[in-house]
Amino acid sequence: MKITINGKLVEAIEGQTVLQASIANGVYIPHLCYHEKVGAAGKCRACVVEIEGMRGLQTSCSVPVRDGMVVNTVSQSALNAQKLVIDLMLSSGTHDCLACEQNGNCELQDAAYFLGIERASVQYGEINREFDTSSEFVYVERNKCISCGRCVAACNTTVVNQVLDFGHRGHHTEIVFDTDKKMGESTCVQCGECSQMCPVGAIVDKNARGKGRPWDQKKVETVCPYCGVGCKLELHVDPKTNKIVKVRGVEDAPTNKGMLCVKGRYGFDFVGHSERLTTPLIKENGQFREASWEEAIELVATKLTEVKDKYGADSIMGLASAKVTNEENYTFQKLMRTAIGTNNVDHCARL
Repeated sequence: MKITINGKLVEAIEGQTVLQASIANGVYIPHLCYHEKVGAAGKCRACVVEIEGMRGLQTSCSVPVRDGMVVNTVSQSALNAQKLVIDLMLSSGTHDCLACEQNGNCELQDAAYFLGIERASVQYGEINREFDTSSEFVYVERNKCISCGRCVAACNTTVVNQVLDFGHRGHHTEIVFDTDKKMGESTCVQCGECSQMCPVGAIVDKNARGKGRPWDQKKVETVCPYCGVGCKLELHVDPKTNKIVKVRGVEDAPTNKGMLCVKGRYGFDFVGHSERLTTPLIKENGQFREASWEEAIELVATKLTEVKDKYGADSIMGLASAKVTNEENYTFQKLMRTAIGTNNVDHCARL
């Protein structure tokens, strides 16, 4: 179907909302509670637009497109309403961009920049909500929370841990864990999905704080080394030290859609550990010495051939690893069954 957005005829797909169709066609509409994984909540009201034939402003995240629809995202009334919403959000929290961990990667900051809002026009006085530092991996600064509900929706409907919710009422509304517990004392499994979904700096990765701005970090996509699911990771690497600062899930990856477990998101310290083996070692006279990969592979092949010739193929067993990909494990079992000739192959996850 075809709809008109800001005077331009564009393609849309049946079932899309106005916001989704706008995003697909490169038209930015400020939005904070919507995310493709959790859908539209209609809470933030930042995405309001004018739609011909409909009374008043409409939330673009909740209105489905229809053929011939005419939408104006930048009319004066729409822009005024968007500015008011973003202004109130900036006014009702501690959004100190210069010191915020999300500076440069903040959706509230992006919306304010798009709308030309330089600073909050209303001052409610000092915001003094509780900081939660009880978690080993996640840092919660409620003063920055805009009550968009994305973390709550992700926790309850995406990863289905059902730990996060809203507590209290009115201006005192805030996110809570298991109704009234600290995060580190709750039933939270520390998957970090809430930190990835948070559009501002209210929930961030604790161990990444103060270790560099997003624009200074090199982004590297890879596959999680912990199991065979094959979750896709985006490593944030400090180019000065060549060390991983934090890990995010890749949102468009079909295997995990951005979601990770606690090991995949936070268990990356081993990569740069001083005791990690980065080169083959061969033991001679009771001592290990470094060797090239060619020498090590040739030695293993020679020893395996000797054992097979002397004792038979079934005297050899192969133990595969959970820290490699499914493809690598498939190749390993093929090596055992075809090259060596034994079915004695197992996987360490069964031990």
